[in-house]
Amino acid sequence: MTLHLDLLRHGETELGGGLRGSIDDALTESGWQQMRAAVADGGPWTRIVSSPLQRCARFSEELAQRLSLPLHLEPGLQELHFGDWEGHSPAQLMETDAEGLGLFWADPYAFTPPGGEPVLYFSNRVLSAVQRLHQAYAGERVLLVSHGGVMRMLLAQARGLPREQLLQVVVGHGALLSIQVAADRVLTEI
Repeated sequence: MTLHLDLLRHGETELGGGLRGSIDDALTESGWQQMRAAVADGGPWTRIVSSPLQRCARFSEELAQRLSLPLHLEPGLQELHFGDWEGHSPAQLMETDAEGLGLFWADPYAFTPPGGEPVLYFSNRVLSAVQRLHQAYAGERVLLVSHGGVMRMLLAQARGLPREQLLQVVVGHGALLSIQVAADRVLTEI
């Protein structure tokens, strides 16, 4: 039995662009509007699962209450921790760590930002969380509210992309995309 996951990326945040990672900043009014617009014609869902970071969780709480759906906060779906790079834009990093940024863009699995979470650990964390969701909710359609990195990881897996192409997957603020998760851990984009 498969699990249908509708993946929703959080909207624009107060601290703006750059690598948010584990920074727990709030949505802007525009970010709220992006997310509300994304789900306006979505569903129906049986439940909502969200990253516990407020840029995901606050919207998820509002939507779960409005739709009378159960909500589960899943720590495994938090964004990649970028370590010393958190809060910095790629343009800023080009000035301070151009070599590291180039290595990360070329193969994020082979280079870890200083003090950051290795992408292999991140991938295992996210895929383990999705497997737990499959075990608990197979046969359901679930809205998963999370982050750009989490969605890139899941979509890259579903598309069968080589690991070097992870960062080529484009996921904008408020993007809503769908995958299916099979019992054998195979992800398929819908």
